[in-house]
Amino acid sequence: MNVEAVVEVRYTEDRDKVLKALENVFTPTSIREKPSEAGVVLVATCEGARCLEKLRGAIWRQGIQDAARSVVSRGIVAEDTVIFSINKQAAYVGVVSFVTELGESPLGPITFTVKTSNVRQFIDWLAPRTYKGKVYYETPPPD
Repeated sequence: MNVEAVVEVRYTEDRDKVLKALENVFTPTSIREKPSEAGVVLVATCEGARCLEKLRGAIWRQGIQDAARSVVSRGIVAEDTVIFSINKQAAYVGVVSFVTELGESPLGPITFTVKTSNVRQFIDWLAPRTYKGKVYYETPPPD
């Protein structure tokens, strides 16, 4: 599984705070910067499920597996690719809030692109089905 997280650092923002927001939900192995119209874009990458453990933990801690599952499932763009976004400001304080509409995150979202051999297994691992707040089953992360 390959994961890329992209987040914009606007001129009005503190780069360290945006980096903290990213690292609250993601554990990258590399981060590169590229210029953008409004500042710079941080492109963080990682291989394997371990880099998404913080995001998964926050989803579970908040008890939002069903909502997360719904949003992430709508982000399937190919048989091996899922794209979803979360609110940058919420991530800064360690909370996951999914962005489902353009403009919903005024300073721009953190956008994840996950490429995996098994999209369904990834979703089952990240946000499994629940019944009355209890997880039906736990799935191991995909390769």
